[in-house]
Amino acid sequence: MKRDLAHDLFQSYKTGFTKKKKVIEERSQTPGDPTLIASVLSELIQQRDWDAGLAEGTLFATWAQVVGPEIGQHTTPLSMLDGRLLVQCSSTAWATQLNLVGPSLLEKIRSSAPGALVESLDFIGPQAPSWKRGLRTISNGRGPRDTYG
Repeated sequence: MKRDLAHDLFQSYKTGFTKKKKVIEERSQTPGDPTLIASVLSELIQQRDWDAGLAEGTLFATWAQVVGPEIGQHTTPLSMLDGRLLVQCSSTAWATQLNLVGPSLLEKIRSSAPGALVESLDFIGPQAPSWKRGLRTISNGRGPRDTYG
């Protein structure tokens, strides 16, 4: 059966859809040869551009080893957004002290986790529960002492 190019062109203008040929990549090995999982994963990471995400995940997982056992015991990394690493501290005193040594800690993080792209550090203290919403809230109340009783 012959293809009518004029008809195919008309159909593509009519529907806005054009047929695209699938590009099949050639494998360097012959089919059926076993491949090491490490090479398959490294190729997948490079193809999908996951290097920065994996470096950030590794930083979060090895936080205590990166910053040291004493700081790691009193801090927890919470999020990474636009190069800003948000770190929650066990007390406001720890947050204040770490704000003072932040630049040296940032250099330590950059040297031990080079792919993480950390540009700045934000330290916050512990979070108290919010009394603004919930089942037992009172409008114009005076805080947690008005929620029980």
